[in-house]
Formats: sequence, structure tokens, C-alpha cells
Amino acid sequence: MSETTAATAKAGGFNLANLTAGGVMGQIAKRGDLALAFGILTIVIVLILPLPSMLLDFALALSITFSVLILMTSLFIQKPLEFSAFPTVLLIATMLRLSLNLASTRLILGHGHEGASAAGHVIEAFGGFVMQGNFVIGVIVFAILVIVNFVVITKGSGRIAEVAARFTLDAMPGKQMAIDADLSAGLIDETTARTRRTELENESSFFGSMDGASKFVRGDAVAGLLITFINVIGGIIIGVAQNDLSFADAAQTYTLLTVGDGLVSQIPALIVSIAAGLLVTKAGVEGAADEALFDQLSGYPQALGMSSFVMGAMALLPGLPAIPFLLLSGGAGGLAYHLWSSRRKAIAETEANEAQAVADTPVAEEPISSALKMDELRLEIGYALLPLINGKDHKKLTDQIKALRRQIAGDMGFVMPSVRILDNVQLESNAYVFRVKEVESGKGEVYVNQLLVMDPQGGQIDLPGLHTTEPAFGLPATWIDESMREEASFRGYTVVDPPTVLTTHLTEIIKDNMADLLSYAEVQKLLDELGKEHKKLVEDLVPTQITVTGIQRVLQTLLTERISIRDLPTIMEGIAEAVGHTQSLTMITEHVRARLARQICAANSDQDQNLPLITLSPAWEQAFAESLVGTGEDKQIAMQPSKLHEFIAIIRQRFEEAAQMGEVPVLLTSPGVRPHVRSLIERFRPQTFVMSQNEIHPRARLRTLGTI
Repeated sequence: MSETTAATAKAGGFNLANLTAGGVMGQIAKRGDLALAFGILTIVIVLILPLPSMLLDFALALSITFSVLILMTSLFIQKPLEFSAFPTVLLIATMLRLSLNLASTRLILGHGHEGASAAGHVIEAFGGFVMQGNFVIGVIVFAILVIVNFVVITKGSGRIAEVAARFTLDAMPGKQMAIDADLSAGLIDETTARTRRTELENESSFFGSMDGASKFVRGDAVAGLLITFINVIGGIIIGVAQNDLSFADAAQTYTLLTVGDGLVSQIPALIVSIAAGLLVTKAGVEGAADEALFDQLSGYPQALGMSSFVMGAMALLPGLPAIPFLLLSGGAGGLAYHLWSSRRKAIAETEANEAQAVADTPVAEEPISSALKMDELRLEIGYALLPLINGKDHKKLTDQIKALRRQIAGDMGFVMPSVRILDNVQLESNAYVFRVKEVESGKGEVYVNQLLVMDPQGGQIDLPGLHTTEPAFGLPATWIDESMREEASFRGYTVVDPPTVLTTHLTEIIKDNMADLLSYAEVQKLLDELGKEHKKLVEDLVPTQITVTGIQRVLQTLLTERISIRDLPTIMEGIAEAVGHTQSLTMITEHVRARLARQICAANSDQDQNLPLITLSPAWEQAFAESLVGTGEDKQIAMQPSKLHEFIAIIRQRFEEAAQMGEVPVLLTSPGVRPHVRSLIERFRPQTFVMSQNEIHPRARLRTLGTI
């Protein structure tokens, strides 16, 4: 042999210099792949060549040992993927049993007339021990084993494997997305993600293989039944026709051998079927089988206690043996008590350890900075109003506050801060207080099981109850019992439940204090959340032409007069136009108001889309213009007190007359005096809206109610 050939052979794993029987076996022993190939080749050879009875005994013992090894491995693994080679092992075990069935069939049919030991001592021992001299018993036992294996274990294992494979494959996309999401969120690294993907692929491949491998066990059971039937019929025919045996002797001899062979084959098959069932039913359970079973079965001492009671009751039934049931009842009861006391002891130790840990932990002093934190909005309630928050009989106040935040955001473009709700024992039981930045801004009383009734015309309520004043608008109102709701509605009164009273009052408080609640951070957030098409405008304005603080002041001024800032792009465009010729925030705000003319007119129009007006006469316009002192943009009003009182009286009279007519007009002035007239009117009649002639939209439908 050339040096090249020798080197090639050596590289392939063989050393041809040791090409002897002992050398070949040594090479096979060192190489696992060669050992497996040699074993498979041996099984194929057994299918073709006859096997002596002595070797058959050894092979049958090997088959039984192999089956027990498979069963024990299935019991002790922690999770199914640890035995991912089970489908391959199952195929090898099935081929081994079938080859041994074929080898034993040759011996039974060829030498069965020689006696019970013709097919080896293992088959003889199984046949004689199980049948006890009666082949009918052997046939029945064999049939029962086949039924248990084929109908019960194999069928159930196959169904579980099929469902597990289907569900595993269906869940793969979701699990893969979860791995990708964890990787993107930084919860796991690339190595862990790769490992989890590999485990997921192995899991799907394993359960898919188990679905097909279960058919091996089913086919093995069917094949064992057919082989046994063929051996019995064929043996009787050969014994009677060729070996001159009587029918009874032939039936006795060949049935003994055939049933013994069937038992030797079916018992390992049954063991492997049990292993397959344990493996597929272990899906989703971590730990060895004993840990899973004992931990879960012993996890409920009540179940053991009830079992003990049932077995004790059965021991008292007439005709049943009392001793076995009493022993089992006592054992189950003792185990239940032991588990219960152990659990109580463990819980007590855990609580003691936790208490000790808490006691040993030094008390952390609250940082002084926490005392500086301030609640922007806070609601303090008396103890009788707690059902409004957590009661089941009323619509929760918290739900209405959530809806209010969304409503104010949609109406005013202002994100209302969260409301902190506290119970205050110093308040009256039915009282509440609203605080804005720790300062009291409104208070009142509500009654949980009653309803607040108001007359839309502003009159006193003619119903029995507690007369009071509506906290938000100061109208006469009465608290009545819930049973009088229908009568109040029939009379045309407005009926309001307690949570709505609170949220209505909160709405007015927020609208009155929106300017104070609009912080610098909130303005910055509003600017950041503008659409991409408006980012360039913001970049051009801030901070070169106007600061965020300046924008905050403009928005606060608009909110003070309850003008919505939801159309922030238009407001920013108005600011951009105004800052080119003035730096006065008052003038900038007036220009922005002119840009919002359509919105302002629509917000103050009546049901017929008409804008009711009360105009300021030229005489008063002249009086205000002459009362302005100062130069440039820093002008202030300096009117005689008597003149101011006269103006206030006229305003009150005209607007009250309009209110009695059901009208809510606005006061129309010239642009130059509008800010000063508004600053005067807001002190005694803040609900009156003052607008300038520049804020009248060209398409607005005007309706003049009078002149001041």
C-alpha cells in the first residue's frame, strides 16, 4: 500500500496496520459513530440471517435492559429537550424488537417441535411463568398487554405529541418576536438571544419528531399482534403437517413459545411506550418527574385530608375489608397533617425573617427635598365622601376626572395636571376643598346619597331638602333624596349627582387657574409635540426672536381669557409675524388674538351662529384713550374714580339685562383700549368676554344688543 493511501486511511479514523478482529473492535469502541453504525448493521443482519438461541437470549436481555434505560432516563431528565434524541432511540428500539421477533419466529417455527427451550430460555421462562401451564391464560395476558399498550398508552401519547407539535409550531412566531423585543429593549444580549432561538428551534423540531415517532410505537404494537397470530397458526400447521404432532401437542407447544415470545417483545414495548408518554406529557413542567409529581400532589394538604376522610368512610361500609382502607386513611391523614404543619412552620419562619430584616434595616430619613414638592392640583375630602372614590354604588370620581382631563385638552389645548385626592380628617364629613399649588381655590359640601337640584331660571327649589348654593356658579340649589329624581326632572329642574358636582366645580377652578398651571416645562412639551411640518417655524423663532418664557406668557394671557391654545401652529405664526415689529408681549398677544378671530367668534356665538355684541360708545372710547398715561408700549390707565364707578355700574346693568333675556354678549372695543378695558372688567365681572374690532372675523354674523 502506498504512503498516500495509508495516510488517507489513518486520517479517516482507521489504522490499517491493526486490521485484525481485535483491532477493528478497538477502533469501534473508540468511535461512537462507528459503534452506532455497527449496531444498526447488526440489527439488519439479524433480519436476514438466523440467530442461535443462546445469542437470542442475550439479545432479548439487551432489549429489556435498553427499554428500562429509556424509561429511567425519561423519569430523571429535567425537561424534554434534554432527551431530544428520543425519536431516534425509539426507532432503534423498535427495529431491535422487530428483528428479534423475526429471529425468534425462525426458531419457533423451525425447532418448536423439539421442546419449550427451542427458542431460548428467556422465551421459555416468560411463557411458562406467565401461562402457568395453561396457554389460554397466556393468550389472555398477552392480549391485555397489547390492549393496554395499543389502545391506552400509545393512543394517548400519540395524541399529546400531535397537539404539542401543533401548538409549538403555532407559537413559534410569537416567541421569536418576544426574543427580538427583549433584544431590542436591551434586556438580553446577542448571545442569549441566539441561545434562546436555538432552543426554540430545537423545541419545535423535537415535538415535530415526537409526533411522527409515536407512530413507531403504534406500529410496533400492531406488528407484535400480527406476528403472534402468524406464529400460532403457522406453528400449529407445521407441527401437525410436518413434524407429526397431534393438534393438542402442537397447539400447546407453539402457543407456549409464541406467547412467551410475544411477552418478551411486548413488555419492552410497553416500557418504551410509558417512557414516550412521560416525555410528551412533561412539556411545560420543569424538574424531574418525581419532583414535579410529589411537589404538586403534596402542595394541597386539604386534598390529602379529604382523601383520608373518604377512605375512612369506605372502611365503615359493610362488606369491604376495613384494614386496608383504615391503613390508607391513617397514612393519608398523617401525611396531610405533616404537610400542613410544615407549611405553617415555613410561613412563620418566612414572616419572622422578613420582620427581622425590616427591623434590621435602618430607617431612611426622608430627604428634605421631598418637603419642597408641591401638588399642583389637590382635592381634600371628608371621610363621608370616600365612597365617591372607591365605592361600587356610584360612578367613581376618578373616572370622571380622567374624562375631564381629556375634555379640557380637547377644548382648550391645555393638559390638565393630575389631581391628587386625599382624605382630610380636619374637614367636615361632607366637605371638600380644592387647592391649586397648595392654596385653597374652592370648597363646598356634597352628600353621597343625595342629588343636587337647580332651577335653570335661577329661582329657589320648591322641594323638601337641604337648601344650599351651587359651589361652581353660586346658583340657589337644594340637596334632595334620590327617590325624588323623577319629580325634580318632571318639574324641569337640573339634577346633578355628587361626582358631577365635584367635577363641575373642578372644571371652573381649572379654567380660572389655567394660566398659573401652564408651566415652562409644559410649554416646552407642547412645542416638542408639534408636527414635523412646524418644526422649522419653532426653530426660527426660539430662542433668536422670542424665548420659551415669552411664548409661555402669551399662552398664559390667552388662557386667562379662556381662549383655547389648541391651534398652537396658528399662534406660533401670529407670534412670528408680531415679533418682527414689536417686543411687547401685550402687542404680540393682541396680534395673535387677531389671527384667532375665527376661533374666538365661533366660541362666543349663540345657537344661531350669531355673535351678540354690546359695543363701547365713542365717548367711552375717547375717555379711555385720554386716560392712558405713559409712553410707547408701557401705557397704563389713570381714570378718575367717579368715572370708573360710573363705567362699572353701566357695565353691570347692561350685561345683567342681557342675561335676563338669555343672552351672553361680548363687549366690543377698539384695539387700542381693549387690554385696559379687560383688565378693569375682570376685577368685577371676569366672565364677560372683551374683544376688539380686529378680532371680528369677516364672515361672522353680528347681532348688536346695545351700546355702553
